[in-house]
Amino acid sequence: RQGVMEQARRRLREFDVGDKFCRLPLPRAAVLLPLMVRRGRLHLLLTVRSMQLRRSPGEVCFPGGKREATDKDDVDTALREAKEEVGLQPEKVEVICRLMPGIDKLNNLVTPVVGFIEDTFQVTPNPDEVSEVFVVPLEYFVKPLNYKVFSYETSSGYLTRIHCFTYDDQEHKRSFKIWGLTAHFAVFLALVIFGERPNFEVDYDLDNLMSSSENYFINLYASIYERKKSNL
Repeated sequence: RQGVMEQARRRLREFDVGDKFCRLPLPRAAVLLPLMVRRGRLHLLLTVRSMQLRRSPGEVCFPGGKREATDKDDVDTALREAKEEVGLQPEKVEVICRLMPGIDKLNNLVTPVVGFIEDTFQVTPNPDEVSEVFVVPLEYFVKPLNYKVFSYETSSGYLTRIHCFTYDDQEHKRSFKIWGLTAHFAVFLALVIFGERPNFEVDYDLDNLMSSSENYFINLYASIYERKKSNL
């Protein structure tokens, strides 16, 4: 277990962006990518949004949400939201890094915060926000059994690739669909930690993952910002 975690820590710290993108003029949000080790393998905890929510009800996502005025930084936002949504106490998370951000369909700048949690963590979902919580082996996001991809043009005209995974969960005896920005972050996390080629195409040069992921993000941001400027 320690060997698996140490190797992951080392890889993740090489890709830590810190607060490099915090001055971009977009509204901010953050999500927690909670990693745990089960039976010697890395797993990722995910949630299903409550059907009562107005935005994206029933969709799979990571614990997270919009930044509040009292949050010191993105890490604070991600930990606060994880506590509110699934009862995860901030002191029970070993925060490792912040990975390359993404931009959601509301043009929020979303920062993924990666942290280790204990596999014994007892989830207490907030029913107003979360209907279910489940875990997926991290390698599923490089070697999936059920995967499809489709192209998506952002509101600014930028063409991007949308990953869509279907995961059959034996514990819950049902399938979960993981797609969009959640899948994008999960894929990048798996690429960083495992350093191996997935069995599907990605938007990065895998021999230069850090620089190509930064270029991908900058192009996406530039396409949105150009549109914002043209709307003024």
